[in-house]
Amino acid sequence: MEITSKGYLSLSFEMIATAMESKRLGLCNKSLFVVPNHLTGQIGDDFLKLYPNANILVTTKKDFEKKNRQELFARIASGNFDAVIIGHSQLKHIPLSQERQERQLEEQIQDILSSIEQLKHENGDSFQVKAMERTRKSLQKQIETLKVKKQDDVIPFEQLGVDRIFVDEAHEFKNLFCATKLQNVAGISNSASQKALDLFQKCRYMDEKTGGRGIVFATGTPVSNSVTELHTMMRYLQYDFLQEKGLHHFDSWVSTFGKQKTDWELAPAGNKFKQRTRIASYANMPELTSMFKQCADVKTADMLHLNVPECEMHIVNVEPTELQQKLVTELADRADDIQGGAVDPEVDNMLRITGDGRKVGLDPRLINPDFEDNPQTKLNQCIDNVYRIHQETASDKLTQIIFCDLGVPRGKPAKTAKSQSDEEEIISDSLEESGDFCIYDDIKKKLMERGIPEKEIAFIHDAPTEKAKAELFEKVRCGDVRVLIGSTAKMGTGTNVQDRLVALHDLDIPWRPADLEQRRGRMVRQGNINKQVHLYRYVTKGTFDAYSYQTLEAKQRFISQIITSKTPARTCEDVDQQALSYSEIKALCTGDERIKELMVLESEVKELKSMQSEYQNVHYDMQDKLQRYPQAKQRLEFSIDAMKKDLEHCKSLPIDESTHLPAFKITLDGTTYTDRTEAGKALESVCCKLIGESNKPLPIGELHGFPITIRFAPDQNCLQATLQGSKPYTTNFSVSFPTNLKHLESLLFSLDQKIAATQNALNQLNLDAKEAEKILAEPFASGDILREKSERLTTLRDDLNQEAMEAAKSGNKPQRTFYFEMAKLKKNARTISKSTLEKAEGKKKAESLE
Repeated sequence: MEITSKGYLSLSFEMIATAMESKRLGLCNKSLFVVPNHLTGQIGDDFLKLYPNANILVTTKKDFEKKNRQELFARIASGNFDAVIIGHSQLKHIPLSQERQERQLEEQIQDILSSIEQLKHENGDSFQVKAMERTRKSLQKQIETLKVKKQDDVIPFEQLGVDRIFVDEAHEFKNLFCATKLQNVAGISNSASQKALDLFQKCRYMDEKTGGRGIVFATGTPVSNSVTELHTMMRYLQYDFLQEKGLHHFDSWVSTFGKQKTDWELAPAGNKFKQRTRIASYANMPELTSMFKQCADVKTADMLHLNVPECEMHIVNVEPTELQQKLVTELADRADDIQGGAVDPEVDNMLRITGDGRKVGLDPRLINPDFEDNPQTKLNQCIDNVYRIHQETASDKLTQIIFCDLGVPRGKPAKTAKSQSDEEEIISDSLEESGDFCIYDDIKKKLMERGIPEKEIAFIHDAPTEKAKAELFEKVRCGDVRVLIGSTAKMGTGTNVQDRLVALHDLDIPWRPADLEQRRGRMVRQGNINKQVHLYRYVTKGTFDAYSYQTLEAKQRFISQIITSKTPARTCEDVDQQALSYSEIKALCTGDERIKELMVLESEVKELKSMQSEYQNVHYDMQDKLQRYPQAKQRLEFSIDAMKKDLEHCKSLPIDESTHLPAFKITLDGTTYTDRTEAGKALESVCCKLIGESNKPLPIGELHGFPITIRFAPDQNCLQATLQGSKPYTTNFSVSFPTNLKHLESLLFSLDQKIAATQNALNQLNLDAKEAEKILAEPFASGDILREKSERLTTLRDDLNQEAMEAAKSGNKPQRTFYFEMAKLKKNARTISKSTLEKAEGKKKAESLE
């Protein structure tokens, strides 16, 4: 089951109530809650608010240390707990038994091997084969490690007595490996995430134990970027159902619900075009959502009349500074270089330009810390708003949140890669990025200069542990911390600080609509004491900001067709984009809307030509159908006339009063039989004599005046008998000759049905011919539109090319700048200087010790 809420309902309360009521009704005995690490204590508090007498166990990080696990698992197994609450990263420390792990890993390997074989058979992309081979080797290595590794002497997951698992913020486990021959499919992971694989294995065990009723997911964003993520959710929750329908493999699922499109696309490096197959659109959406809702309880804002504050949206449009305009122009020059092949893709590419464009829109100092601090940037506009609201709401100690994924504080390198793995998976998904210039520090410094106490400003990055986060969130709820700054990855989910929140500031634009939804959900939710709150979104004109919001809007419209309380459209277009194309960058950077029009026209003309090609193919099919029509009609009419003659002959035969059918009479090898038993023996004897003589039809007698011939059919490895009337009637013989007699008779006694079926086929043939004539008479419906758009496209190309040629001749092209290159050189110089200084200090320290 999946609980999906888009109305900021308290999913934790719903999960807790579900667990306790299920236990009261005898549907489960012991529930395991898997929640974000920093929320274990909060979920425990919520549990006791709703059920003060509940017997629960809230685990801590210390409980899962190797020396304490045995005692913890023994407590869980022996205790009569209503619920056990653990963190996301702690689930993998509760192992399944070795035998079950090996068996499930083997199943995964077999799926991968099958996909590899299919790819090789279809001459698939070698890169994709290699990627799947790497995953197979990784899984094989896990099996080998399981066999040789000494297992911790702890109770396995199967013996803990858990019969229901609740997973909060389940979308954080969406990176589940999927074996597929397709590439670049949004929402489908081609690399194995250990965290997701571990949960999947436990879900398969719970399905086996509870008959598919042991898993409950809770999330506000089950689909964050693409409909393909539904397949991952369905694999977790409906694996047996998918297997029964033959849809558990992604390729089978997407062939049913997705429309694949092979196209020439710009490679991410921006240096060449590559043919790729993507899922361009989805079909059969009502059926897909119906399947999904068998396990999903979707609650949208229009279904829930919750007591949440009214949210007023403020779009703060900021004019670009002179420096930002120059930087945007330079981005266009860089795009020209990439398009023309003048730069190595390792040095510069469209994805890098897109990233730099996001930084320019926020603050140029993200490119180079030495750039000017212009008070007109959206960063400084945001600081002005935060300070103003802080002063206006001082008496009530109301709070604010600032979201920013760029220019975050640098992480501390003390943690090992292993301990950070789960967190990094989330951070990389949200494009969180640090650099030489820290946006957070700049905001804090300027707010403090205006008089806001330092203790009232906090970064989420300064609370690395669960305890520190809990303490920080409590300070925000109490109004002691009034400005909280954080990223989507660290603060987008599970941050319940809404009590006094009056304003939320989206300083930058994430790539996924789910991120914006999660940000907004920190403020617009139950428990906020404010009746009206304010959401500020900052856009720098003439940069990538506006286009980024348009892309998010398109993605959200697409996703909303699935996660809706209404019946979805039958088809919908997919939207998946991480880097802007050359045409998009040029249109944004130059401000020339004709470039954008050119891009749209190219796409529309291409689509219309594809439709025209499909129209022509249908025409060719209809022409072939009409060409075959006379012969097919003649054949069916002859067959009907012949069968009617044979039917008249059958009606003239003497009737057996007991059966009301023609009296049985058959002649075999010159002897006439009226007894079926004797006739069956005689038929067997005649067939045995002739079976090896020839593959040609051999006469053996007649039935009701219809000559009988038999022949051996090598392709079917059996005898075939034919009754020759006005047309031949054939049947295959079996080993039972009394049954074969009945088969021969049924050829004649079913003539009524044969005539009716043939007449229906003739009627359908006539209808198809009329429909074909009608289709051939109709012109291509979009012919005028295609002609008009093609002419406009040609004119537009000629105009732009002519202007480009004139500009090149006149030599009035503005002098090119190299701000990005200079910033890169300065950064390298700082890195070298820092490294040299560290070495010198190390050498000096060593000499002093000597």
